[in-house]
Amino acid sequence: MSKNKDNVIALNSPAIQKTETPKDLLTDVIKQGAQTLLAAAIGAEVDEFMQKYEEEKDKEGRQRFVRNGYLPERNIQTGIGNVPVKAPRVNDRNRQDDGIGFTSSIVPKYMRRSQSIEELLPLLYLNGVSSPNFKETLAPLLGENAKNLSPNVICSLKATWTQEQERWAKRDLSDKKYVYWWADGIYLKARMDDAKACVLVIIGVTETGEKELLTMQTGIRESKESWKDVLQDLQAQGLKIAPKLAMGDGALGFWGAMTEIFPTTQHQRCWFHKTGNVLNKLPKSLQGKAKVELREIWMQPTRKDANTLIKRFVNRYKAKYPKAASCLERDKEKLLAFYDFPAEHWIHLRTTNPIESVFATVRHRTYKGKGCYSRKTILAMVFKLCENAQKRWIRLKGANLLAKVMNGAQFIDGVIVDGEESIDSSDKEAA
Repeated sequence: MSKNKDNVIALNSPAIQKTETPKDLLTDVIKQGAQTLLAAAIGAEVDEFMQKYEEEKDKEGRQRFVRNGYLPERNIQTGIGNVPVKAPRVNDRNRQDDGIGFTSSIVPKYMRRSQSIEELLPLLYLNGVSSPNFKETLAPLLGENAKNLSPNVICSLKATWTQEQERWAKRDLSDKKYVYWWADGIYLKARMDDAKACVLVIIGVTETGEKELLTMQTGIRESKESWKDVLQDLQAQGLKIAPKLAMGDGALGFWGAMTEIFPTTQHQRCWFHKTGNVLNKLPKSLQGKAKVELREIWMQPTRKDANTLIKRFVNRYKAKYPKAASCLERDKEKLLAFYDFPAEHWIHLRTTNPIESVFATVRHRTYKGKGCYSRKTILAMVFKLCENAQKRWIRLKGANLLAKVMNGAQFIDGVIVDGEESIDSSDKEAA
């Protein structure tokens, strides 16, 4: 007992309080754990590589790949601060340039920042943090001695991002086919040098079900001319085949441009935006009930059933609230276009959610700074955010049906007309 008491007294003594510097022990423990886990993970990568190529021999019959200590230690900036990493060195005795060699997929050769930091830097810039203030702003996260965040480094990063975005915007699309498009005009809280400008975005789905950022340009308030420029630029990049269906909100500029440039594409209005438009024309006391009724429409199994509920909605509200009824009725054909496509795809086709979800972070975490940004800066920053987000995009459900859609197969109420089953034989075997 006396020993414990003495310990308590010693820890609370003025001398100890004056000489000890408070430390964030939890963060230190987490860092040490992260360092240990990284070392173990990279070690496992090396073991797997060595086992895979253990039969490879050099000219003298010795094992081709051998361990040779460690590469110089480097710090990786992460959300918990700088984490030291010491990667194993693997030597190739043959020194052949045949594409075989060990490179860690967890910590690639030139990696200096984790993905979370790569996403944070452009967000901070759009949030009004100037280059000289980056190190000070991130000090609580990365530590006072965080490296690679000097103003010169940030300016260099910005220039690199701009170059990457410009190269991406001019890439060759001649071998690309996109079955579906989602299109939207994104208004950021971070201001551009033209107050009327927005970012025009299209995300496409390939025949294999992968979502890709197809294009991203600045335009003037989603005008028809701005959207025409976007679509014509895609054609100039080699895109020749029109999508089968395009999803968008009520912006007339996009639909007018699509009709002119890609006249064969069907139009699907976004139910999320349309629901909001209709509810805005009703008193708040009715909005909850009306929202449920609108959801029931697009959840119906057939176009006939959906049309029946649209008619019921219009008849119920047109006398007292004609604007709400008209808002729904005038776009009913475009709201129900998804019934001409596989039922497996409906969850993806009824809204522009793929774009909305991607830009939610950008919209809600960018604010008006004291100044404004050039078109190039906005595009570069948003491009980097989208590039990171794209790595997490999920493949379309029912991807095996996309080739059939692209080849002109007809669907009625989500079912293929010729009676083919919606699951390919390869998928049956897998099941």
